[in-house]
Amino acid sequence: MKELNEIRKEIDQIDSQIVALYEARMRCTAEVAEYKIAAGAPVLDRSREQQKLEAVKSLVQFEENAYDVGEVFGQIMAMSRKRQYRLLRQHGKGQKLGFTKVSALPFTTHKVVYQGVEGAYSQLAMKAYFGDSVESFHVDTWKDAMEAIRCKKADYAVLPIENSSAGIVGENFDLLAEYGNYIVAEQIIRAEHALLALPGSTLPGIRRVYSHPQAFMQCVDFLDGHMDWERISMHNTAGSAKKVLEDGKKDQAAIASAAAAEIYGLEILARNISYSDENSTRFVIVTGERICLDTAGRVSISFEVSHESGSLYHMLSHLIFNHLNMVKIESRPVKDKSFAYRLFVDLEGNLNDSAVMNALKGLEDEALSLKILGNY
Repeated sequence: MKELNEIRKEIDQIDSQIVALYEARMRCTAEVAEYKIAAGAPVLDRSREQQKLEAVKSLVQFEENAYDVGEVFGQIMAMSRKRQYRLLRQHGKGQKLGFTKVSALPFTTHKVVYQGVEGAYSQLAMKAYFGDSVESFHVDTWKDAMEAIRCKKADYAVLPIENSSAGIVGENFDLLAEYGNYIVAEQIIRAEHALLALPGSTLPGIRRVYSHPQAFMQCVDFLDGHMDWERISMHNTAGSAKKVLEDGKKDQAAIASAAAAEIYGLEILARNISYSDENSTRFVIVTGERICLDTAGRVSISFEVSHESGSLYHMLSHLIFNHLNMVKIESRPVKDKSFAYRLFVDLEGNLNDSAVMNALKGLEDEALSLKILGNY
């Protein structure tokens, strides 16, 4: 039996040969890229890669190594493609993203739409970003808000995208993929839920409580202390407060903001009833124009991948290769496709960054579909 140090020396010698051969292969990759640039040929040739993988696997001396060799060469070819995408960008052959850079959003004379009624957290987020004097109107659903932009009734919409306690608002992720609207900014506000009721109501007298499903989730500890209460879901928290006022029943309450209590003349029976003291909601500002601030530092994209082993890994490897930091990933089922999913990814960067453009080029070529949701 060989000594361990002797085996390690042999491995080191083999590794040095592998490195030299890898660099030689990458030099060939550059030549391939030059040919494809001149010929206008695509980087990815799936049939060629599959043939190559089968060919190298057939060269193994021991059959148990065939799968491993296929994995190794799959990675080598993936690195080759990424190198070619970078060379394409350097030669000005990358995709045109179509976003216009602006130094400031032109919202001073524009109209903003939010979902809900007066006192909704969406309205509070809107005022926090645009100011109290912004011209605005409200609609019943988030889809209505997206439609308002599409029909040019509004220039911007404010949509909740995720809550620190209850997670994502899945419907709005779907709407971002469905509509040709783009994220241009975000606004985070604390969701300080309170229990609101008609003046003269008492906590022991409450029998029914209204609110948005996410608010129920965020206040689950408080509500579990009142298991006899009937919980009725509404489209938004402020609408729940409005209903309590309109129904005029002292056994009904709403979970909403303190601002909603003031607007609808309700009493606050309990304050800060969220189970987390840091309960915050992230809102996005969307518009129908492909614009983004020149100081933007976050890119949101969505894409679909094929149902193949390692397909998601290969997509995300474009971020790794270009040294991009992914700050969020979510999946949502694709409408009318059984067990098919769309991925939503947020990454740090600006659309003018070469690393971002390289990664997006690779994703565009290799994913089933890709959409840039915004840079903000």
